[in-house]
Amino acid sequence: MSERRPAWAVHLPDGVDPAALDLLAERSLPAAWARRAAAAPERPVLFQPGRGWWARAELEEASRRVAGRLHRAGLRAGDRVLSSAGSSLELAAAHLAALRLGLVVVPVNTAYREAEVAHIASDAEPRAAVVDDGERGAWMRRVAPGEPLLVVGPEVDLPDGDAPELDGAGPGDLALICYTSGTTGKPKGAMLTHGNLLAGAEAIRLAWRWGEDDVLLLALPLFHIHGLGNGLHGTLLAGGAAVLLPRFDAGELLDAAREHAATVLFGVPTMYARLAASPRVAELRALRVLVSGSAPLPPTVFERLAEATGQRVLERYGMTETMMNVSNPYEGERRPGTVGLPLPGVELRLDGGEILVRGPNVFPGYWRNPQATAEAFAEGGWFRTGDLGSLDEAGYLRIEGRSKELIITGGYNVYPREVEELLLRHPAVAEVAVVGTPSEEWGETVTAFVVPAGAPPDPEELLRFAAERLAGFKRPRLLHYVDALPRNALGKVLKHQLSGPAR
Repeated sequence: MSERRPAWAVHLPDGVDPAALDLLAERSLPAAWARRAAAAPERPVLFQPGRGWWARAELEEASRRVAGRLHRAGLRAGDRVLSSAGSSLELAAAHLAALRLGLVVVPVNTAYREAEVAHIASDAEPRAAVVDDGERGAWMRRVAPGEPLLVVGPEVDLPDGDAPELDGAGPGDLALICYTSGTTGKPKGAMLTHGNLLAGAEAIRLAWRWGEDDVLLLALPLFHIHGLGNGLHGTLLAGGAAVLLPRFDAGELLDAAREHAATVLFGVPTMYARLAASPRVAELRALRVLVSGSAPLPPTVFERLAEATGQRVLERYGMTETMMNVSNPYEGERRPGTVGLPLPGVELRLDGGEILVRGPNVFPGYWRNPQATAEAFAEGGWFRTGDLGSLDEAGYLRIEGRSKELIITGGYNVYPREVEELLLRHPAVAEVAVVGTPSEEWGETVTAFVVPAGAPPDPEELLRFAAERLAGFKRPRLLHYVDALPRNALGKVLKHQLSGPAR
C-alpha cells in the first residue's frame, strides 16, 4: 500500500518525489550560494540603479573581502551584527559576508527611532553594526552593552584581512535574530537558524518554479524578512538575478521591469493597489508571476489586476518566526481571498480556529526569552501563529483575523500597545485604544480612539506628537475622540466595537 502523499506535494514540479525531498540537503544558504558562484561565476546576480550589475564572482569576492575585514576586527561565529541600511550592492555583500562567517545578523528597520533601536541594541548585545546613517549609529553606540560597538557603513571600510574558512555553518546554527512584536508590546527577537533560512527559500524555489533565468524586481527593504528572506535569499538559492530598487514607485518599477526583462515581482498589497491604479498596469502582463504577501490582498485588487493584466496574483502567507508557510499554487487554481495550501515541508492544522504550523522552516524560539518561547509552542512542536483561519473544501487556507492584536499596515507589523503607551504620555490623553481599520491601499490603517483629559487637543498636534516618536508605519493615521472606551464587565476594552468619525 503506497504512503499517502502530503498536502504540500501539490506544489512540487513534475519529477520531484515528495518522499525523497530534503529541504536541508545543501546544509546552509551560504554554502549553496558558494557552489553556484563557483559553477557559473560570470552570471549576473544583483543590479543597483546607477551602479549596474554585479556578477556572481563580484558578489563572492566582495563578501569574502568583507568577511576578512570583520574577522580581522575580532568578530567570531555567533557574534551579533546589527544591520540597518537601505538596499544596495554593498549591503547585500555585507549581509552575505556575515552569514558566511557564522555571524548572527540582526536586521533593524531604518524607520525606527531611538527608543526602538535602543531596545534591540540592548537586548541583542551586538559587537558591530552596519548602518548608513550616523545618527542611527550613535543611538546604537549609546545603548549597546559591553565593549565599544564597532559601527561601519555598508561598504565595511575596515583594514583588509585574510578570511578564515567560510560557509561552515550547519542547519542548526543561528543566522538571524529578527525582532517582532510580542504580547508585552516590546519587540521579541525571533531566532532563525541557517536551516530555517534554507528550508524557507528552497520551499518557494520549488513551489514558484524559481530558476536561473528569472529576474526578480525587489523594491522591498532588506531589513524585512519579506525582502531579505524571500527576495535576496531566494535569489541566491535559485541562481537567478534581482534588481534592487531603493524604494517602491510604480513608474520606476515598471521601467525596471521593461529594462531588465523582469519575470518575478514580490510585493505587499499596498504596492499592488498602486500598480492596479497605474495607467501602465498592463505592462505587468510580461512578467511570469506576481507574488503578494505580508498582509491580505483585497479581492478587489486581485480582480482588478487580473482584468488589466491577465495575471492572477499568487498570494501566500508567512511570518517572521516561520518564513513561508502557505501559498496558492503556481500550477493550479489561485483563489482570491485565500493564501492557498501548505508549502513543501510544512504541516498545518487548526486549533480552535488558530493556525498552528510545524516544519524545518519554523524557528526554535525567542532570543533569551524562554517564557515567550514556551507560550508560542503547543505540544508536539506546533507553533501557535496567533492568526485565525479556516479551510475551504479544497484545503485552501483563509485568514480570518488575529487572536493577537497585531496590526499589519503596508506589510509591516504594529503592536497596538506600543502606540497606546506612547499616546498616553501626552498630557491631553486620558485613555486610548489603537486598532487597525480596513484600507484597500495599506491593508490596515493605524487608528487611535482617544478619551481626552479635558478639552480635546488639536488632532494634528496629537498626530505630530506620535510621528516624532514612532517609526512612520507605526504612527496613527486616523484619530477619533470618544467620550469613553467600550468595556466588558471585567473592564477589558472591546476593540471590535470601536467606530466613529475621524477628527
